[in-house]
Amino acid sequence: MAWFGRRKDEEPEPVEDLELASAGDQLVADGESLRPLVKGLGPDETARIQAALGTLDAEGVDVDDLASLSKGLDAAYTAWAQAREEDRPDHAAVVERYAIGIGEHLDRHTDLDWQVVTDVFGTDLALTEGFKGTFVVVPHNLVAGRWMRGETGWIPAVVGHIVRRRTRR
Repeated sequence: MAWFGRRKDEEPEPVEDLELASAGDQLVADGESLRPLVKGLGPDETARIQAALGTLDAEGVDVDDLASLSKGLDAAYTAWAQAREEDRPDHAAVVERYAIGIGEHLDRHTDLDWQVVTDVFGTDLALTEGFKGTFVVVPHNLVAGRWMRGETGWIPAVVGHIVRRRTRR
């Protein structure tokens, strides 16, 4: 018997018609908006960014250079992946510092600014255009998803695309 299947002779259960939410809708249960809430950085977030930038600098990574960010992250991933499991560094710390490095690059080279963004998925350090929250980049998501898939060499193309689209005017 399959764990997550049904027998071939069973009819599927009917699916109710669901109305999907659209931007600006209210979540009735909690009264929360689907629009992201944006606020400026506090001292904790500023310290978190500065600590990560200090670590990247100590590693010789130049956050103003996408090739340097890419080379650093790729080397960190390769070392992590090749190490014995008990000898691996905390991957969350690696993801964090390179996410912040990418975010700082975007902050310096685009019209996006560091903010704290809260949406239906949680609260994250992100970059957005002022306090509008209509265009949001969560660098941690960019790095974490690709780390899990073992992708390397992606930073120049992906982050470069965002820079080209959002260059300060």
